[in-house]
Amino acid sequence: MSLFLLLIIVAIVLGIIGVAAHGLFYLLIIGVVVLVADLVYGAMRLRRRGRRHHRLR
Repeated sequence: MSLFLLLIIVAIVLGIIGVAAHGLFYLLIIGVVVLVADLVYGAMRLRRRGRRHHRLR
């Protein structure tokens, strides 16, 4: 969970720097890519955790 939150923070910071600093638009793009990758990672973990193994009687 901490990796998920860390990547969200990194994506937000890169996005803010990319918007605020003139000529660093590529940081905004990198931030968006990190955010999308993080959301996919979180969805995969959530889906894997949601499955329950049923025991046979």
